Amino acid sequence: MAEPWWRTGPQDVHRIEDRVSSLYVERCHIDRDDNAIVLINKARIVHVPAAYLAVLLIGPGSRITHAAVALLADSATSVCWVGEHGVRLYASGLSTARGSQLQLRQAWLVTRPKERVTVARRMYELRFPGESTTGLTLQQLRGREGSRVRKLYAEHSARTGVPWTKRDYKPGDAFAAGDDVNRVLSAANSALYGICHAVITGIGASPALGFVHTGSALSFVLDIADLYKAEHTIPLAFDLTANGLTSERDARTALRDTVVQHKLLPRIVNDIKNLLIPDNPDLLDEEIHGLWNEDNTTASGGRNWSDPFATDAHVDVVPPTDNPSNVRGAGG
Repeated sequence: MAEPWWRTGPQDVHRIEDRVSSLYVERCHIDRDDNAIVLINKARIVHVPAAYLAVLLIGPGSRITHAAVALLADSATSVCWVGEHGVRLYASGLSTARGSQLQLRQAWLVTRPKERVTVARRMYELRFPGESTTGLTLQQLRGREGSRVRKLYAEHSARTGVPWTKRDYKPGDAFAAGDDVNRVLSAANSALYGICHAVITGIGASPALGFVHTGSALSFVLDIADLYKAEHTIPLAFDLTANGLTSERDARTALRDTVVQHKLLPRIVNDIKNLLIPDNPDLLDEEIHGLWNEDNTTASGGRNWSDPFATDAHVDVVPPTDNPSNVRGAGG
């Protein structure tokens, strides 16, 4: 008789691209049954194969056992402790079984001006579909973005009847400045940052290595969040203000519902992968454990290289300068 699916090992389903991008749970006990994560509440018990998950988002009212965390780590599944439906990121854990190749790729792109501009252009194209960014400098892109956003504010002001003069906010305090619509927009954006931060951390990218923003530990979080403001937080802020819902909690809960309705979490995962590794989704799973050479290749680790006859095949760690899409791992 065949074993139940939850008794199979983590290695049986390991590729990130084959997994559920994220699973959000709240108000439940999280335990382990062989190689399945068990979600228990008053209504039912659900088995989830750990190796099918890229990121487990643990919401309010939950508790998790050591055994469950160990299984998630063995499965290279990230764990994030978040607010309701991910609108805050409180803490996160990334399995040591996960390779560093995504961060290396991100660092390679962000430290080379030509490749960095290319990624920045793709970000602007995602924000404003149908507009060509070919040949535009970053200054031109910022100018075009400013015009589009101002027009967007005016359109939603006319649609809802909510007066709009200018964007007014206080950095570091999401609900401290401006009129009602400004404060609601700041609160909604802050919640969106938490969601993007959870996803970025969960898939093993760096929150600090931004392409448009720079100089902050959350630069890439700001980059990714900007992709969704025009579609989600800006219209949401005007709608809430028009209906007299102007508290910070109103903004958080409304965005939470929007995230669920529009399935934003898996979309964020896909957008990040398409921006950083469009030609090599397997990069998330590569784990080389090598030693770096000066010519950007690696030698195998875990051996004594004092042996004068020791030889080893070299493999690329980051894409060579003349071919940025050619990312190779341990397979050569």
